[in-house]
Amino acid sequence: MTSSEPLNESQQNGGKVTGNLVLAASMAVIGSNFQFGYNTGVINAPQQVIEKFYNETYESRYGSFIPLTTLDLLWGFTVAVFAVGGMVGSLCASWAAGKFGLKRSMLYNNILAVCAALLMGLSKLAGSFEMLIIGRFIIGVNSGINMGVAPMYLTETAPVSKRGVFGTLGQLGVVSSLLISQVLGLQWVLGTDALWPLLLALTAAFSVFQVLIIPFCPDSPRYTLLVTKDEDKARQDLQWLREKDYDVTEEIEQMKEEHKDDDVAKTSFRELITNPSLYRPLIIAIVMQLSQQLSGINAVFYYSTDIFLEAGIPPLYTGVATVGMGVVNVIMTLVSISLIERAGRRVLHLVGLGGMCASAAVLAVLLNLQRTSAVSWLTLAFILIFVVFFQTGPGAIPWFITAELFDQASRPTAVSIAGLFNWLGNFAVGLAYPPIASAIGGYTFVIFAVFLAFFWIFTFFKVPETKGRSIAEITALFSGEPAMHYTKSTML
Repeated sequence: MTSSEPLNESQQNGGKVTGNLVLAASMAVIGSNFQFGYNTGVINAPQQVIEKFYNETYESRYGSFIPLTTLDLLWGFTVAVFAVGGMVGSLCASWAAGKFGLKRSMLYNNILAVCAALLMGLSKLAGSFEMLIIGRFIIGVNSGINMGVAPMYLTETAPVSKRGVFGTLGQLGVVSSLLISQVLGLQWVLGTDALWPLLLALTAAFSVFQVLIIPFCPDSPRYTLLVTKDEDKARQDLQWLREKDYDVTEEIEQMKEEHKDDDVAKTSFRELITNPSLYRPLIIAIVMQLSQQLSGINAVFYYSTDIFLEAGIPPLYTGVATVGMGVVNVIMTLVSISLIERAGRRVLHLVGLGGMCASAAVLAVLLNLQRTSAVSWLTLAFILIFVVFFQTGPGAIPWFITAELFDQASRPTAVSIAGLFNWLGNFAVGLAYPPIASAIGGYTFVIFAVFLAFFWIFTFFKVPETKGRSIAEITALFSGEPAMHYTKSTML
């Protein structure tokens, strides 16, 4: 089936969104993607009250306040340690998916989330900012596993015709929870001296939701068929996800096409980097992940308050501006969902990267102009435009296209490696942005513009379109072997 051919009647029926499919997707998105988004944004708004807690704790121990430079370093580490945990979690995702399957990996991962919530929520009562930092690390591990496992679950449970939409749902979960954290973090909600521990501890609510819903949801039928070798159970689970009168035989056969051999053992790291049919998509996956993080978006998400103040936005409005940014995030993710199966992954990613590159160049100029009311609000407008283009493509596409580029044997390891690079980029931006911005100010966005230009060129020449293709058809792009319904005319 080429990307231009219409789906047959069987595929159209299988492509319908059923209540069971929505339930399974909601379990993964709210229970897993929400953790990542919430803990990315929750630390931003209450920065000043938490730094006050750091100082008060330090004074009670040593009789003096923390030196300003040390406090800045400690706060930067508090922000960035989340990404350190994410790196560890990303490396664990492959092992967890292989040992427990996707469903049980998500279920067991909630133990980490609850432990992190308790540490962060009780840190003020215990007078220990170390507990908060350790909690941030643990919830980072949880998020790293989630962002490795959840996209695979969404990709493997959705029908081919809706795979892009359901992959983008993961990003909708991230931005929705990011907005929730921004609203709750406002100083007149939970971002206060007394309530910020509750703000951080609320991350446990997403785990409670997932634990309550996950018993009603199946594991990935693809995992059940190809790894556990239980075809009857795979058919039963796939039938549950689709309409009750839908014949799942064709989907089962497409899954089998991925692995004609009996051995579906997980591909090793060495095989990934030595097999040309695997290391080529791995390079694409890694660069796609870096295109998300080195775009500069997390400099905006982590330090929006500082950026708005630098732009001349009055302190009274910085919180509202951050929430406005979150609203734009959600709206544009919904737009991306509506476009993903029409425009395709590659086109949207190119549009997003190009728009971000132009916006970053403009911001580099605006942030270095003399502060006037007009310049300040124009800067805010271009920050929002920067976010708009991020959610057009780079926000969602790198996560789920990584899962699309590999078959069942290589997917867990490849997703873990690509996810590691995503978290490395996250950590680098989170830790390096404050000192670089302090040294060169708004010219920091010139660095982001250069990265974005490189990623646009790479995407244009190296990234294929995966819209409407089965996993076997996509992997055939790199193996040089023909796949069912695949023709060279579909390759970009």
